[in-house]
Amino acid sequence: MQREPVTEIRSRSFVLAERNIDTDQIIPARFLTTTERGALADACFHDWRFDDAGNRTGHRLNVVDTATHAILLTGDNFGCGSSREHAPWALRDFGVRAVITTRAGDIFRANAAINGLVVAEIDAESHAALLEREGEDVVVSLADMSVTSGNVRAGFTLEPFARICLIEGHDALGFILAREDAITRFEAARAA
Repeated sequence: MQREPVTEIRSRSFVLAERNIDTDQIIPARFLTTTERGALADACFHDWRFDDAGNRTGHRLNVVDTATHAILLTGDNFGCGSSREHAPWALRDFGVRAVITTRAGDIFRANAAINGLVVAEIDAESHAALLEREGEDVVVSLADMSVTSGNVRAGFTLEPFARICLIEGHDALGFILAREDAITRFEAARAA
């Protein structure tokens, strides 16, 4: 699947400082019935943002403008819990382009990269400084694997293949298909 290449994300940040936000909080199980991407913005953190009657609550997520605040700063162990791929879909549909945390769930981190969502795990000191700078401009760079805001700068790592796919705007299959000509040439040379 082809999507927008990600080399750098520049945006203001917004904060959900809670620890151990699991995938069921990101997208409750009852919303996992669709495979249509682009339709899960209202499902994202639904039980935090809406009451039982479907009315918006006073939760701060209901006033976040993700057109200008597309970088989510979260507490430790973000995306823990079940392996639902819908969690990064919902975050992307809500407008989140990058998540900055000290630690993310392994499966969530992998699903995020597959779906064009950057997860930057940074050191605790830099993370604490960023939490206090909510709303300020942040740059998440895949070119030099850094998160920068003012005088705060922290490095992060991504699995190398995930990084390439994010930069090129592909999932794993799209990565292979983009190299179809090279594969055909290799196979022809091998057969000769």
